[in-house]
Amino acid sequence: MGRLGSRLCLGVMALTALLGSGLANQARAQATADPAALNAEVIELYRQGKYAETTEIAKRALALREKELGPDHPDVGTALNNLALLLQAQARYGEAEPLCKRSLALYEKALGPDDPLVGTALNCLAVLYKNLGRYGEAEPLYKRSLALREKALGPDHPDVGTALNNLALLYDRQGLYGEAEPLYKRSLALREKALGPDHPDIGDSLNNLATLYVAQGRFGEAVPLLKRSVLTLEKALGPEHPSVGTLLNNLAKMYESQGHYGEAEPLYKRSLALHEKALGPNHPDVGIPLGNLAGLYFAQSQWPQAAEHWRRATAILERLSGRNTAAVAPGVIAKGRSEAERNDWYFSGLIKSAHRLAKNGYTSAPLGDDALAREMFETAQWGQGSEAAASLAQMAVRSASGSPKLALLVRDRQDLVADWQRRDEARTAAVSQPPGRRDAQVEAANSARLAVIDARISEIDQRLNVEFPDYAALANPTPLPVVDVQRELGADEALLLFLDTYEWKPTPEETFIWVATKSEVRWVRSGLGTPSLKREVAALRCGLNATGWSEKAGGKCAELLKLSPDQLPKPNDPLPFDAARAHALYKGLFGQVDDLIKGKHLLIVPSGPLTQLPFQVFVTATPSGADNRSIRWLVRDHAITVLPAVSSLKALRRVGKPSVAAKQMIGFGNPLLDGNQNDPENGAYFKEQAALARAQTGCAQTKAHSTTALRGLNRSLSPVPSQGTHVDVERVRHQAPLPETADELCAVARDLKTNVNDIRLGARATETEVKAMSASGALAQYRVLHFATHGALAGQLSSTSEPGLILTPPATGSETDDGYLSASEIAALKLDADWVILSACNTAGGAGKEDNAEALSGLARAFFYAQARALLVSHWEVDSAATVKLITGAVGETARNPKVGRSEALRGAMLALIDTGEPHEAHPSYWAPFVLVGKGGAGR
Repeated sequence: MGRLGSRLCLGVMALTALLGSGLANQARAQATADPAALNAEVIELYRQGKYAETTEIAKRALALREKELGPDHPDVGTALNNLALLLQAQARYGEAEPLCKRSLALYEKALGPDDPLVGTALNCLAVLYKNLGRYGEAEPLYKRSLALREKALGPDHPDVGTALNNLALLYDRQGLYGEAEPLYKRSLALREKALGPDHPDIGDSLNNLATLYVAQGRFGEAVPLLKRSVLTLEKALGPEHPSVGTLLNNLAKMYESQGHYGEAEPLYKRSLALHEKALGPNHPDVGIPLGNLAGLYFAQSQWPQAAEHWRRATAILERLSGRNTAAVAPGVIAKGRSEAERNDWYFSGLIKSAHRLAKNGYTSAPLGDDALAREMFETAQWGQGSEAAASLAQMAVRSASGSPKLALLVRDRQDLVADWQRRDEARTAAVSQPPGRRDAQVEAANSARLAVIDARISEIDQRLNVEFPDYAALANPTPLPVVDVQRELGADEALLLFLDTYEWKPTPEETFIWVATKSEVRWVRSGLGTPSLKREVAALRCGLNATGWSEKAGGKCAELLKLSPDQLPKPNDPLPFDAARAHALYKGLFGQVDDLIKGKHLLIVPSGPLTQLPFQVFVTATPSGADNRSIRWLVRDHAITVLPAVSSLKALRRVGKPSVAAKQMIGFGNPLLDGNQNDPENGAYFKEQAALARAQTGCAQTKAHSTTALRGLNRSLSPVPSQGTHVDVERVRHQAPLPETADELCAVARDLKTNVNDIRLGARATETEVKAMSASGALAQYRVLHFATHGALAGQLSSTSEPGLILTPPATGSETDDGYLSASEIAALKLDADWVILSACNTAGGAGKEDNAEALSGLARAFFYAQARALLVSHWEVDSAATVKLITGAVGETARNPKVGRSEALRGAMLALIDTGEPHEAHPSYWAPFVLVGKGGAGR
């Protein structure tokens, strides 16, 4: 662990020259008639690393140029670009972004798209995206910038060297060392030839190539490069410049990597002192030597020193994450992960160190009941970003406004931001292309719409500042302290927060667990860390998810479970769920807190691999025999609710208000599908089921239909290729029919005593119907929204598709209806639902991989944003017959007893399937796929 410093944007002297080349002259001319004096002042301030002072001069110079030359003059573009680079040096990305874009647009208009200054503006924007981890957007900008400079200036110009260096930095940041190294070497050779061996830009190139060697363990090659780079920059910029501090940090990192801690420590300390003196204590660059010093002490088990430095480093990240907030502007910050999330290992390092502090007696209070446990509870939350949690917070803040009109205004702003981001991404893609591949008319229309959006957001913000001043804070929640969590918890509830970590010598892999009840908090450590949890969760899923035994994946499951070829499950055999392994996992994670959670409803915030497993399959007592009904599943003792983040608890209980919808329930299901009727094995069955589906046009008034699914067939999908921007409706039609979903929806409607005409089956269960009801406001009149159909992970239908739900496809596909309601289309819906039931496969997933780090980033995110308080989602391809029983059982219980919470009702339905269902349904693959996410208590 640790961070190497690297140079950004332009070379050292290239930026200095731009700052001094006439920019400052115009500013000082108004005040002193001595432009040369201000020019010298600007260069000197920059050389000292005094970016804030230089920035103020750059702002005055920009204003002067606009006044004297007009807003569209190329020199104004240069002033904009320079100011943006100075702001980026201070991590003021939200301020820098519009300046880079305005500079780019101005250069293209005034000079044409092939001018080398266009390459300078493209580089400015690319650096911004790279710093925010948006590498996919940065790369084409860097490449276009390089191509422009090579064409206009020739292959040996120093600006080409800068462009090569910056593209190499991008690859280096992603660990693509093979792509980065030749670019670094070419840049170094070009710069040495054009600028001479002592130019500070040579120090820049030497440093970057050396840090690449350090990352690869090539220390012998790195040492002379680093030492020469330090000498070069000290001579050019002086020994106090923060750039010299960056090189000292990298030299120290190399020594640390070799175990030479005594040589590394003074260099880190000098680097830290230089950065603090030049940039102030809260600059993000100060966090790099702070974090590396912490890592150095960590490696030597010097826990107090490690914790002290990580506290300071994480405080910088927390301030930056709070400042660069999505509520302020629609742009770059809203799309990127926060500084805290991008540097989550800082927080893990602090937590690992703090735990050793308590364990080794550095604190006066016991580990489980002291301020350190409470502090680390908040620390753990900083690095755990979640799209689902962000969407839930956006939903909650709308209902917190206290006014329907303000709620609509907030939703309007949120939708505008999403539209702005999509259009901005399209604009970035366009400017990355050569002129012959660009459409000026399309770009102009897009730019015009972006300007309209900007103006409308500004107008909304002015009103929100007056009428809803808490909006920004509510829309961007910070970690919740334990005391706030306890205020929200009932006496019968316990919240559990998990943080899994890798081995980090001298500490092993480990997971930290915090349990908070109404009156107590406990912090414990498990020896099961990220690698172990990945292995154990994957092994347990082999006993739950039939797709794990596909021809492609089956070998992995056999290896995990140590099964010989003759022991592998046959198509109709029960899956080999390892109950003993599930018990060992329970003991490893819950063994130290089982007394604290006894008899309580569990609110679980999982992390890493644990997001891929429903907790109800944990086993609390040593299993005896193979009878699934006798196993002590966790669900026998606890109702369970999953929360995307700890902050979601406050969003759901204190901020988000219950639905005010007047109607009980609406359902969509039984899509008219044909299946592959040419399939030699199942073709006849598909034909029969398709006919049954078409016969189910509505719910009977008094009695359910009987169209039970063939056991062994799940609500699973076959691949569907995309067709342009929508999926191929003919291939959608080839999915398996689901006539039994009509039974499910009709039974739920009766249990809730809702109007059966509100159940859209077959030809009424269309994407067009859902969208039309949303647009008219009719969809927001229902408290429960129930989809019973096929669900798809991202990439499961095509390589570019989002997660979504299958509905009855139209005769001909279009942009508005292709039979596939995608996540982005769901997010655009306007709901007011206490509960959304997704009775389909894989609706808890966010990507087409089971090891996806954020399992709730797909459909859950979309439905939370659309205004759902709770979701019922699945972890694997569900059995249709068992699903009907689970959903009707859970919803029926909430109808019979309104005081029963949703999580408790789901628990009851699971137990009923285990204890009184068909014998095979006692297997957890049938009863355990669904989890309740969000608000698990009773509805209205």
